[in-house]
Amino acid sequence: MAIQTELGLRLPNSPGALATVCRTLADERVNVLAMTVDLSGLLRLVVDNPVRAAGALRDRHHRVDERDVLVVQIAHGPGCLGPVLKLIADAGFNIEYAYGAGAAIHPVAAVVLGVDDARRAAAVAGV
Repeated sequence: MAIQTELGLRLPNSPGALATVCRTLADERVNVLAMTVDLSGLLRLVVDNPVRAAGALRDRHHRVDERDVLVVQIAHGPGCLGPVLKLIADAGFNIEYAYGAGAAIHPVAAVVLGVDDARRAAAVAGV
């Protein structure tokens, strides 16, 4: 499990808004490692260079929030996330949101977990 910086910003409800953000990041040679966007337009991203990404997005007038999140690499199979979630719950932390993915042919999946205090949760849970 690693602590990484997640970037959050609101997208307008218009065609191409997400494509524009992704194009901006690609132009800056920033790789998106994980992302989710909800119905309200909140885009959350974990990228390989959050400082460069946040700067580029702010230069294009996006309000970018930064937050520490837990990024868990797990075996890609039934029940593999359960033990990690139990460690976090047993340490008294509530998971506010989660997103992730794994390719069917790849043995590892990545899951992003948003908790109130990612650093303390990682330390207390021993992960």
